[in-house]
Amino acid sequence: MSQIDARLAELGITLPTPPRPVANYVPVVQSGKTLYVSGQVSRMGDVSFEGKLGLDTDIETGAKAARLCAINLLAQLKAHIDDLDRLARVVKLTGFVNSTLEFADHPKVVNGASDFLVDVFGDAGRHARSAVGVAGLPMGVAVEVEGIFELK
Repeated sequence: MSQIDARLAELGITLPTPPRPVANYVPVVQSGKTLYVSGQVSRMGDVSFEGKLGLDTDIETGAKAARLCAINLLAQLKAHIDDLDRLARVVKLTGFVNSTLEFADHPKVVNGASDFLVDVFGDAGRHARSAVGVAGLPMGVAVEVEGIFELK
């Protein structure tokens, strides 16, 4: 078992089989040592975080949704490279938060993904980041996160 798989097990996380793309894109593109992971939504199996922050979803639930997006990012990476110990670091995340115009706590929501990746990778999980509010997301989900990762 890899170190990252062991860490995920300590956290009680089992990575899902990643879903196939629902449109004309690929889940991961590799360019040299850089991996670009397409946006992953806050849905896995029967678990789905839907709704609009500032209307019917609170920050704590939004952070849980972002954490689920990060779990889905790792699932896509594992499917692409097999061994997550091959990752050198998390480079950047972009989080999209389905929110009202008045909602201004997007960073607190996306912290759910950031905190999780630091829990998994330690200092190598610290990354650059953007947290953006949007008027809507696919399937009405609360959060979508895309990521850039570097291989060793």
